[in-house]
Amino acid sequence: MSDSDLRQNIKEMLVKNLMLQTTADQIGDDLPLFGAGGLGLDSIDALELAVSMEKTFGVSIPNSEVAGRALRTVNTIHDYILEKRAERAENSPNS
Repeated sequence: MSDSDLRQNIKEMLVKNLMLQTTADQIGDDLPLFGAGGLGLDSIDALELAVSMEKTFGVSIPNSEVAGRALRTVNTIHDYILEKRAERAENSPNS
């Protein structure tokens, strides 16, 4: 999956699973997901997003510290998913 495809899939997951009143195309890669000036997500949305990421991409968010770092923007989610996939590949017995 290309980087742009992964970003698009993240945006579609956000819209679908958080029932956002926007389209995936309206979400910028660096748009803050939480707080004023962004999508305005809250802590309940963060929990839903963590569950959605695990279901959709097979990547879990182990704690609030990681969530604070990984769930800031589409780009930070993208980078976190790639980081976890790379770790999984390194730890795979077939590598």
